[in-house]
Amino acid sequence: MVEIQLDGQKVEVLEGSTVMHAAEKAGTYIPHFCYHKKLSIAANCRMCLVDVEKAPKPMPACATPVTQGMVVHTKNDKAIKAQKGVMEFLLINHPLDCPICDQGGECQLQDLAVGYGAGESRYQEEKRMVFHKDVGSLISMQEMSRCIHCTRCVRFGQEVAGVMELGMSHRGEHAEIETFVGMSVDSELSGNMIDLCPVGALTSKPFRYSARTWELSRRKSVSPHDSTGANLIVQVKHDKVMRVLPLENEAINECWIADRDRFSYEALNTDDRLLSPMLKQGGEWKTVSWQAALEYVANGLKQIKSEYGADSIGTLASPHSTLEELHLAASLMRGLGSENIDYRLRNADFSSSPSVRWLGTSIASLSQLQRVLVVGSNLRKDHPLFALRIRQSVRNGCALSAINSVAELPIADAWAMPLANTVLASPENWMQALADIAAAIAAEKGVAAPASGRASDAAKSIALSLLGGERKAILLGNAAAHHANASSLLALSNWIAEQTGATVGYLTQAANTVGAQLVNALPGSSGLNAGQMLDGKLKAVILLNNEPEFDSAAGAKAKASLNSAQMVVTLSPFKANMSFSDVLLPIAPFTETPGTFVNAEGRIQSFHAVVKPRGETRPAWKVLRVLANLLDLPGFDFESSQDVLRKIPDADNDQVPANRLSNAIQCEIVMSGVAGPAPAVASIYQLDGLVRRATSLQLTADARKAAGFEGACA
Repeated sequence: MVEIQLDGQKVEVLEGSTVMHAAEKAGTYIPHFCYHKKLSIAANCRMCLVDVEKAPKPMPACATPVTQGMVVHTKNDKAIKAQKGVMEFLLINHPLDCPICDQGGECQLQDLAVGYGAGESRYQEEKRMVFHKDVGSLISMQEMSRCIHCTRCVRFGQEVAGVMELGMSHRGEHAEIETFVGMSVDSELSGNMIDLCPVGALTSKPFRYSARTWELSRRKSVSPHDSTGANLIVQVKHDKVMRVLPLENEAINECWIADRDRFSYEALNTDDRLLSPMLKQGGEWKTVSWQAALEYVANGLKQIKSEYGADSIGTLASPHSTLEELHLAASLMRGLGSENIDYRLRNADFSSSPSVRWLGTSIASLSQLQRVLVVGSNLRKDHPLFALRIRQSVRNGCALSAINSVAELPIADAWAMPLANTVLASPENWMQALADIAAAIAAEKGVAAPASGRASDAAKSIALSLLGGERKAILLGNAAAHHANASSLLALSNWIAEQTGATVGYLTQAANTVGAQLVNALPGSSGLNAGQMLDGKLKAVILLNNEPEFDSAAGAKAKASLNSAQMVVTLSPFKANMSFSDVLLPIAPFTETPGTFVNAEGRIQSFHAVVKPRGETRPAWKVLRVLANLLDLPGFDFESSQDVLRKIPDADNDQVPANRLSNAIQCEIVMSGVAGPAPAVASIYQLDGLVRRATSLQLTADARKAAGFEGACA
């Protein structure tokens, strides 16, 4: 430890720290622009100049390392004069457009100019102008004349997102932040550049000129998309969601969110919202009252149960639904006498497990791994914030290995990080690839291999990598979870982990994949799984917050299967499944209902509604409760979502109990006959109904590519 004196206060910091770190520890604010705790030191704004005794001139606090006995003044005349001088230079070319700037009210430059800026400028020359750039549908670079060249956005791309999409060209007053030869900004984390920009040069294109920051209420929530469980600040005006920002949580999402977390709110305000219950009568959709719709559903379920038995009724539930909704959906089915409920819409292997499959480690620990093997995941697009953490590990020397499908891009570009070892193979060959690694490990350790494999050069490299280091993980992605031989993939991974001292975990697909297992939204011993239910075996189907055509392995075939059912009931925030549904019940999206999600590490996070439900929309837990009451089922006398949560075993803490979480498996490793359909994996902006209906996300390069269009938006 090194002790320094900062404004008369003694502060102890680690050797190698900077004056800025010491000031943060002491609770002393030093004005700055280019410094950010998650980015490398650039020291190019000079706003953090401080007076260091015995130094000939003011020194930048962000780039000055501490030394034993150093005496620093951050607020004496010398320091203040230096800071004011820097501010004067920054304002020479900055446009005077604060009244119309989207950053107004939350602008660092505006705030610091009050304390360090002069009342008027001594410079009369014309201000420089920077031509605007079009970089895509998410980020606006219309006012680049505001840029002060802090390079936060550049460093974010290089160090966090893994893709250097922005850079500085030219020098002096001709310097500009821009993309390479007019390309668009396509990173799945690009929206974080908007938060990082301290002056309003980069702003949100969808939010642009729609509200002033001081008009917005700030409310906490949790992302409903992937399994990170990113914490959000949802900003609201007049009961309308206007913007979504990250809520800092070091253990989960740090201070970042993915673009689909940030911009999917656009879907909440589209014309595609279902605002009233609807019935199909004579082939035409009619708006009806809630009472008429629910009585129609209840009477239909009673009649079908009477004629065909309870086994002819089933529910397909989305893993993006809340814990409370999934619990009530499962309870409703079992109350009717049916075991036909499943959330595993994209799976091909439906082997049951007594335990809850999960990440196998904490999210935060992904940043400190030394060895990683990822199987069957487009990590960067499937789990952007997990990829961000593993990227941190790789920057610190972690050896990352991958078994994946043949990549369309160079592998380093597809992952936005260097890979130490790569096995590119079609999904039916992933078992053999793992068996080869197991054989290499077995040969190295002198033990029997669990399956027949050949220790190829690539397998040996991955084996030696996993046998080295200390903190290690084998991570199975969405494609591995949805694989036709998912159980054998897990069994082989467990054997490799046992021999190498690694953890095994699923990255898990959706916001509540772990939660769906926790509440047993799974078929019982006599129940049908999702694949069987989508094969036309049911007379009545309840679809909770999903569109089987897009959200299941059956794809377009699901429409024909569901058309054969006598009654299909869709509970959705949107006008979905209209070609084969008989009833549409408008349920609230995550912003309009309280609920709970369980993320990949088993962390239980509850949230409140941030706005009132639109139209006649109702929270799904209320709809399911009333439907159960109409069906005369006992145990559905809940008054609030908290009442429902209290009825769920092991859901009353912040973490799923460790004895419920396990990726262990006892099964025969099957090496032959594993060929099957390609694993059903959604592209980044097709994951759920919200992102599919977010206009700006659908104009991105990733969405256009998934839809068959090449390149970025015009």
